[in-house]
Amino acid sequence: MDLDVEGIIHCIKQGDENGVQIQLQEFNKEYAQCFFFDAEERERSKQRKLEEFRKNKVRDYEDSDSDVDECEPEDRGLLLRQNLALVLMRFIRSRVKQRLLRVSLRTLRILSRDKKILGPLVTDSGLLTLANLAGLTTSDTSDETNDPDSDFYDNIIASLAEANIYQSHVNEDEGEAEDGDENDECPAIDEDSQSDLSNAHSADLDSVSWFGSHRTSINEMHRGGTHQKVLERGKRDRRESKVVVEEEEEEEEAAPGDEALRKEAMKVLCNVVYNSTWAQERFSALSLLSGLIEHLSSSVNWSCPSSVQFYELRLMFLTTALRPELGTQLQQAGGVPLLTAALESILAVQWKDQYECVLDRAAPPISLEASQRIVEILKIFFNITYSSHRHEPSEDDAALYRHLVAILRLCLMRKCLLADDTTELQGHTVNLLSALPLQCLDVLLTVPLEPESKQCLGVNMDCVHALLTYMENRLEMGDRIKEKLTPILNLLTESCRANRETRIYIRKQILPPLRDASQKPEEGCTVKSRLIRLMTHLDTDLKHCAADLIFVLCKENVRRFVKYTGYGNAAGLLATRNLLGGQTARNSGAQYSSDSDSDTEEYRQVRDSINPVTGRVEAQQPDPMEGMTDEEKEEEAKRLMVLFNKLSSHDIIQPMGVDEEGKLVPLSGLGGNPPAEEPESDGETEEGDKN
Repeated sequence: MDLDVEGIIHCIKQGDENGVQIQLQEFNKEYAQCFFFDAEERERSKQRKLEEFRKNKVRDYEDSDSDVDECEPEDRGLLLRQNLALVLMRFIRSRVKQRLLRVSLRTLRILSRDKKILGPLVTDSGLLTLANLAGLTTSDTSDETNDPDSDFYDNIIASLAEANIYQSHVNEDEGEAEDGDENDECPAIDEDSQSDLSNAHSADLDSVSWFGSHRTSINEMHRGGTHQKVLERGKRDRRESKVVVEEEEEEEEAAPGDEALRKEAMKVLCNVVYNSTWAQERFSALSLLSGLIEHLSSSVNWSCPSSVQFYELRLMFLTTALRPELGTQLQQAGGVPLLTAALESILAVQWKDQYECVLDRAAPPISLEASQRIVEILKIFFNITYSSHRHEPSEDDAALYRHLVAILRLCLMRKCLLADDTTELQGHTVNLLSALPLQCLDVLLTVPLEPESKQCLGVNMDCVHALLTYMENRLEMGDRIKEKLTPILNLLTESCRANRETRIYIRKQILPPLRDASQKPEEGCTVKSRLIRLMTHLDTDLKHCAADLIFVLCKENVRRFVKYTGYGNAAGLLATRNLLGGQTARNSGAQYSSDSDSDTEEYRQVRDSINPVTGRVEAQQPDPMEGMTDEEKEEEAKRLMVLFNKLSSHDIIQPMGVDEEGKLVPLSGLGGNPPAEEPESDGETEEGDKN
C-alpha cells in the first residue's frame, strides 16, 4: 500500500483541510472495493512456507486464503493503516467541516474491515465518537480546540521513520537470505510486538499495536472480558457490492448532509462491532443500544425510509446476535411491537380482520430496498424470540405474536423483484415462525377460503402449500443443506403434530398411497424419496428432522413408518426412540384418529413379496439349504453357533435382541420373552382418508 500517512499528518498539523481531503479521497477511490489487505504479503508468506515444506519436509503447512491467517511479521502497509486509523480517530473529534468529516469516516469504514487496525476504534472514546456521529448519543465528544497536538503527530511521524528504516533492513536481510539459499527468516518486529499481534489474531481477541512512543495494546482489557460468539463471515452485502464509487458519491451529494454523515458513521460501527468482541462488550456496557432503539422508534414513515435506516437495522441485528443480553434488553424495551410496526409500515399492510391482512395478488413485487430492510427486521426478531416456542405465552404476548404471524403470512406469499430475494425472505420468515409459540401460528390457517385457495377439509392451506414449496426448493439445493432444511422440517413436523388438517394435506403431497414397490423408497426424485435419503445422512440433526417428519405423517405408527421407508432407513429413528420392537410411540403429545388401514389394490398384490428391510419387491432367491438333509441342516446350525460363540467370547461381536420395551439388550438378558407383535391394523385409511 503506497499511502502517504506522513503527508496527511503534515496537512493536519498545518490546517490544510483541502490537502487532507484530496489525499483521503484518493485512498477511498483506490481501496473502496478492497476487503482483504496484505494479499501480496500473505502470498509471499505462503510461498516461503511451501519452500520450507519442500526442503525440510515440514508436514504442518496449511494453504489458506483467509484474511485471519496466522499472524505474519509486521509489514509497512499494516503499520501505515494502524497509524492512519489512530490519526483519523483523533482528527474527527476536532471541529472539521462536514464534507471532510464524511470523507474521513469513509476512510475509517474501509480500514475497519481489517481486524488488525481496530485498536483506536474500539476504545470507549472511539466508540462514543462514532456513536455520536451516528446519532446514537447526544454528548459532544469533539475537542475543545482545533490546535493540533504537535507532540502526538511528531511521535507518529518518528515511528513511521523508524519503521521505514527497519523495513529496509528486513528487505536487505531477506535478499541476502535468498541469495545464500537460507531458510531462516529475519523478524521485522520484536518479540513483544509479535506477541501483541499474535493475540490480535487469536480466536476470541481483537487487539492492535502500533510503533513508536504511542505503541499501545488493549490486550489486557480483552483478557478481562467475557467473549461472546462471533458471526460467520458471509457473502458480501449486495447493497454495497452493487454501488461503485462514482454512484456512491452521487448518492451522498443528493442525500442531506447529516443523513450521509450518520450513514457513514453507522457503517463504521457495523464493521467494528462485527469484527471485535471487545467492541461488542463495550457497546453493551456503554448502553448504546438504548440510543439505537430510541432512534428507530422515532422513525415517522418506514415506507419512505432514510438511507441510514438499513444500517441502523443491521447494527441492531449484529448487537443482538453477538450479545444475548442485548437481545433480552431489546425485548424488554418493547422490541416486538416496535419491529412489528416497522414491518407493517414497510409492507403497507391493510387489515381485513383482527388477525387477517389483505393479500393483493396483483400488487407489485417488493422492492430491493424494502426486502433488505424486512430481512434485517426478521433476523432481529429471531434473535429476541428464538426461545419463545419453549414457553407458554401470556395473553398479551400471544396477541402480539398472532398480530406478527398475520404479517408474516404476507412475507410468505408476496414476491420480491429478484427470485433470490424471494427465497431469502421466505427463509428468514420460516426461521422466525419456527421460533414463535406453536399455538400462535393458528392464524395462518384461519384465513377464509378464496376460489383459487388450496384447502383441506375446508381449511385454507395456502401458507402450508407455500411452506411445502419452499421445502422442496431447499431439498434441491446442495449447499448448506442443514442450515436451510432443519428449520422448515421442524416447523412442518410440529405443525403436523398439532393440526390434523395440516397433517392430512402434507401427507397427501409427500406420502401418497403406495402403489409401486418395484424400487427402494429412497430411490427417485420425489419429495418422499429425497426425505428418506436424508434419514441416513451423516449429520445427526438433519437425519432426525427428516425422519421425524415422515414418522409424524405416519401418525407415529411403527408398522406404517417401516412400510413407507423400509426397515433399514427407519432403524435409526426407531433405535433412538426405543421402538425397534414395533411398539406404538408414547408420550408424543399428539392425538391421532383411530380408523382402519386399507392398502391400495396394487400394494396388496405384491405385499408378501416386499423385503421389509429394503422396502421393495426383491427377486426370488434360491434356498441355500435346498437339497440338504435334516442332519446336514442341524450340523450347519451347530457350526454357525460355534462361530458366533467364538466371536462373542472374544468381544468381537455381542448378540443383541429387542426387549418388550423396544430397547436393544444382550440376548442373555431377554429371558426368552420375545416382544409381542403389533396387530396388522394401524388405524388409518389411505383412500378416502378419515384422519
